[in-house]
Amino acid sequence: MRHFLLSLITSLFVSVGQAVSQESVAAFGGLDTCFVSEPISDALWTKMQGKTYKPNPYIGRQDLRHIRVLHWDYDKKIHTGELVCNKKIADKLVSIFRQLFEQRYPIERMVLPEEYDADDEKQMRANNTSCFCYRPIAGSSKLSKHSLGLAIDINPLYNPYYKVLKDGTRFVQPATAKIYCNRKATFPYKIDHKDLCYRLFKANGFQWGGDWRSSKDYQHFEL
Repeated sequence: MRHFLLSLITSLFVSVGQAVSQESVAAFGGLDTCFVSEPISDALWTKMQGKTYKPNPYIGRQDLRHIRVLHWDYDKKIHTGELVCNKKIADKLVSIFRQLFEQRYPIERMVLPEEYDADDEKQMRANNTSCFCYRPIAGSSKLSKHSLGLAIDINPLYNPYYKVLKDGTRFVQPATAKIYCNRKATFPYKIDHKDLCYRLFKANGFQWGGDWRSSKDYQHFEL
Protein backbone atom coordinates (compact mmCIF):
# COMPACT_ATOMS: atom_id res chain seq x y z
CA MET A 1 0.00 0.00 0.00
CA ARG A 2 2.78 2.44 0.91
CA HIS A 3 4.59 1.68 -2.38
CA PHE A 4 1.36 2.49 -4.24
CA LEU A 5 0.96 5.80 -2.41
CA LEU A 6 4.57 6.78 -3.05
CA SER A 7 4.12 6.05 -6.76
CA LEU A 8 1.12 8.39 -6.80
CA ILE A 9 3.07 11.10 -4.99
CA THR A 10 5.96 10.75 -7.41
CA SER A 11 3.54 11.19 -10.30
CA LEU A 12 2.09 14.38 -8.84
CA PHE A 13 5.56 15.74 -8.16
CA VAL A 14 7.05 14.98 -11.58
CA SER A 15 7.66 18.69 -12.18
CA VAL A 16 8.24 20.21 -8.76
CA GLY A 17 7.23 23.85 -8.49
CA GLN A 18 4.37 23.49 -10.94
CA ALA A 19 0.83 24.58 -10.11
CA VAL A 20 -1.58 21.69 -9.51
CA SER A 21 -5.34 21.68 -9.17
CA GLN A 22 -7.30 20.65 -6.12
CA GLU A 23 -8.88 17.98 -8.31
CA SER A 24 -5.47 16.48 -9.13
CA VAL A 25 -4.55 16.48 -5.44
CA ALA A 26 -7.78 14.65 -4.63
CA ALA A 27 -7.17 12.17 -7.45
CA PHE A 28 -3.77 11.28 -6.00
CA GLY A 29 -5.15 10.46 -2.57
CA GLY A 30 -5.69 13.85 -0.96
CA LEU A 31 -3.51 15.98 1.26
CA ASP A 32 -2.25 13.14 3.44
CA THR A 33 -0.37 11.67 0.47
CA CYS A 34 1.11 15.05 -0.49
CA PHE A 35 2.89 15.89 2.77
CA VAL A 36 5.50 13.17 3.27
CA SER A 37 9.02 12.47 4.45
CA GLU A 38 11.03 9.82 2.60
CA PRO A 39 14.58 8.40 2.63
CA ILE A 40 16.91 9.85 0.00
CA SER A 41 16.42 7.94 -3.25
CA ASP A 42 19.32 6.78 -5.41
CA ALA A 43 18.39 9.31 -8.10
CA LEU A 44 18.27 12.22 -5.66
CA TRP A 45 21.50 11.17 -3.95
CA THR A 46 23.27 11.16 -7.31
CA LYS A 47 21.85 14.59 -8.09
CA MET A 48 23.12 16.02 -4.79
CA GLN A 49 26.75 14.95 -5.25
CA GLY A 50 29.19 17.84 -5.61
CA LYS A 51 26.37 20.34 -5.19
CA THR A 52 24.46 20.33 -1.91
CA TYR A 53 26.34 17.26 -0.68
CA LYS A 54 30.11 16.92 -0.32
CA PRO A 55 31.93 14.07 1.46
CA ASN A 56 32.32 14.94 5.13
CA PRO A 57 32.56 13.28 8.58
CA TYR A 58 29.45 14.94 10.03
CA ILE A 59 26.41 13.92 8.03
CA GLY A 60 25.57 11.22 5.52
CA ARG A 61 22.73 9.96 3.38
CA GLN A 62 21.14 8.02 6.24
CA ASP A 63 20.84 11.25 8.27
CA LEU A 64 18.78 13.06 5.62
CA ARG A 65 15.20 12.97 4.45
CA HIS A 66 13.41 14.13 1.28
CA ILE A 67 10.33 16.22 2.09
CA ARG A 68 7.47 16.66 -0.39
CA VAL A 69 4.74 19.22 0.32
CA LEU A 70 2.19 21.50 -1.28
CA HIS A 71 2.15 25.26 -0.80
CA TRP A 72 0.10 28.26 -1.85
CA ASP A 73 1.38 31.50 -3.34
CA TYR A 74 -0.17 34.88 -4.04
CA ASP A 75 -1.33 33.57 -7.42
CA LYS A 76 -3.98 31.65 -5.43
CA LYS A 77 -2.71 28.39 -6.88
CA ILE A 78 -1.39 25.24 -5.23
CA HIS A 79 2.23 24.43 -6.03
CA THR A 80 4.31 21.32 -5.42
CA GLY A 81 7.43 21.76 -3.31
CA GLU A 82 10.34 19.72 -2.00
CA LEU A 83 13.45 20.01 0.13
CA VAL A 84 16.06 17.89 1.89
CA CYS A 85 16.50 18.13 5.66
CA ASN A 86 17.91 16.28 8.66
CA LYS A 87 15.75 13.34 9.72
CA LYS A 88 15.58 14.90 13.20
CA ILE A 89 13.35 17.71 11.93
CA ALA A 90 11.61 15.96 9.04
CA ASP A 91 8.33 15.30 10.84
CA LYS A 92 8.31 18.81 12.29
CA LEU A 93 8.71 20.35 8.84
CA VAL A 94 5.99 18.18 7.31
CA SER A 95 3.63 19.28 10.10
CA ILE A 96 4.57 22.96 9.81
CA PHE A 97 4.16 23.07 6.04
CA ARG A 98 0.82 21.26 6.30
CA GLN A 99 -0.41 23.94 8.70
CA LEU A 100 0.95 26.73 6.50
CA PHE A 101 -0.82 25.18 3.52
CA GLU A 102 -4.11 24.92 5.36
CA GLN A 103 -3.90 28.64 6.18
CA ARG A 104 -2.88 29.48 2.58
CA TYR A 105 0.37 31.02 3.78
CA PRO A 106 2.26 32.29 0.69
CA ILE A 107 5.53 30.62 -0.28
CA GLU A 108 6.72 31.58 -3.73
CA ARG A 109 9.01 28.69 -4.59
CA MET A 110 10.34 25.49 -2.99
CA VAL A 111 12.58 23.51 -5.30
CA LEU A 112 15.89 21.80 -4.58
CA PRO A 113 19.02 24.03 -4.53
CA GLU A 114 20.46 21.82 -7.28
CA GLU A 115 18.15 23.70 -9.66
CA TYR A 116 20.43 26.70 -8.97
CA ASP A 117 23.67 24.66 -8.95
CA ALA A 118 23.54 24.94 -5.14
CA ASP A 119 24.48 28.63 -5.48
CA ASP A 120 22.92 30.22 -2.41
CA GLU A 121 22.92 33.74 -3.84
CA LYS A 122 21.10 32.60 -6.97
CA GLN A 123 18.40 30.70 -5.15
CA MET A 124 17.85 33.49 -2.62
CA ARG A 125 17.40 36.00 -5.45
CA ALA A 126 14.78 33.62 -6.86
CA ASN A 127 13.04 33.62 -3.45
CA ASN A 128 13.50 29.87 -3.17
CA THR A 129 12.75 28.20 0.16
CA SER A 130 15.32 25.50 1.01
CA CYS A 131 17.01 23.62 3.82
CA PHE A 132 20.02 21.30 3.40
CA CYS A 133 23.22 22.49 1.71
CA TYR A 134 26.69 21.55 2.90
CA ARG A 135 28.39 24.96 3.03
CA PRO A 136 30.03 27.42 5.43
CA ILE A 137 28.35 30.48 6.88
CA ALA A 138 28.72 33.41 4.48
CA GLY A 139 32.06 35.17 5.06
CA SER A 140 33.23 32.45 7.46
CA SER A 141 34.91 29.05 7.51
CA LYS A 142 32.42 27.81 10.11
CA LEU A 143 29.83 25.35 8.87
CA SER A 144 26.26 26.60 8.62
CA LYS A 145 23.41 24.72 10.32
CA HIS A 146 22.24 24.15 6.73
CA SER A 147 25.20 21.76 6.44
CA LEU A 148 23.48 19.51 8.97
CA GLY A 149 20.03 20.00 7.47
CA LEU A 150 18.89 21.66 10.70
CA ALA A 151 18.15 25.12 9.27
CA ILE A 152 15.64 26.32 6.73
CA ASP A 153 15.31 29.60 4.82
CA ILE A 154 11.78 30.80 4.00
CA ASN A 155 11.07 33.28 1.18
CA PRO A 156 14.68 34.53 1.40
CA LEU A 157 14.54 37.44 -1.06
CA TYR A 158 12.05 39.31 1.11
CA ASN A 159 13.64 38.18 4.37
CA PRO A 160 17.36 38.84 3.85
CA TYR A 161 20.45 38.27 5.92
CA TYR A 162 22.39 41.39 6.77
CA LYS A 163 25.23 42.49 8.99
CA VAL A 164 26.85 45.88 9.57
CA LEU A 165 30.60 45.48 9.04
CA LYS A 166 33.38 47.21 10.99
CA ASP A 167 33.74 49.87 8.31
CA GLY A 168 30.07 50.74 8.65
CA THR A 169 28.95 49.17 5.39
CA ARG A 170 26.08 46.71 5.30
CA PHE A 171 26.58 43.19 3.93
CA VAL A 172 23.30 41.86 2.55
CA GLN A 173 22.31 38.46 1.16
CA PRO A 174 20.91 38.24 -1.38
CA ALA A 175 22.54 41.40 -2.69
CA THR A 176 19.29 42.35 -4.45
CA ALA A 177 17.37 42.48 -1.15
CA LYS A 178 18.68 45.71 0.40
CA ILE A 179 15.26 47.36 0.23
CA TYR A 180 13.81 44.56 2.37
CA CYS A 181 16.19 45.22 5.25
CA ASN A 182 13.74 47.95 6.28
CA ARG A 183 11.45 45.83 8.44
CA LYS A 184 9.13 48.75 9.18
CA ALA A 185 8.02 48.74 5.55
CA THR A 186 5.08 46.71 4.28
CA PHE A 187 5.73 44.18 1.51
CA PRO A 188 4.80 40.59 0.54
CA TYR A 189 6.27 37.53 2.26
CA LYS A 190 7.64 39.51 5.23
CA ILE A 191 8.34 37.43 8.35
CA ASP A 192 8.00 39.13 11.74
CA HIS A 193 6.89 38.20 15.23
CA LYS A 194 3.21 38.32 14.25
CA ASP A 195 3.70 36.08 11.23
CA LEU A 196 2.20 32.58 11.17
CA CYS A 197 5.44 31.07 9.89
CA TYR A 198 7.36 32.58 12.81
CA ARG A 199 4.80 31.35 15.34
CA LEU A 200 4.75 27.78 14.03
CA PHE A 201 8.52 27.41 13.89
CA LYS A 202 8.94 28.88 17.38
CA ALA A 203 6.26 26.54 18.73
CA ASN A 204 8.31 23.63 17.36
CA GLY A 205 11.52 24.70 19.11
CA PHE A 206 13.26 26.57 16.29
CA GLN A 207 15.27 29.77 16.74
CA TRP A 208 14.68 32.69 14.37
CA GLY A 209 17.55 34.59 12.76
CA GLY A 210 15.50 37.78 13.02
CA ASP A 211 16.11 37.71 16.78
CA TRP A 212 19.90 37.63 16.46
CA ARG A 213 21.82 40.67 17.74
CA SER A 214 25.14 40.82 15.85
CA SER A 215 23.38 40.17 12.53
CA LYS A 216 19.87 39.63 11.23
CA ASP A 217 18.72 36.66 9.16
CA TYR A 218 14.99 37.09 8.68
CA GLN A 219 14.61 34.08 6.40
CA HIS A 220 16.35 31.66 8.75
CA PHE A 221 14.96 29.17 11.28
CA GLU A 222 17.22 26.60 12.94
CA LEU A 223 16.96 23.82 15.50
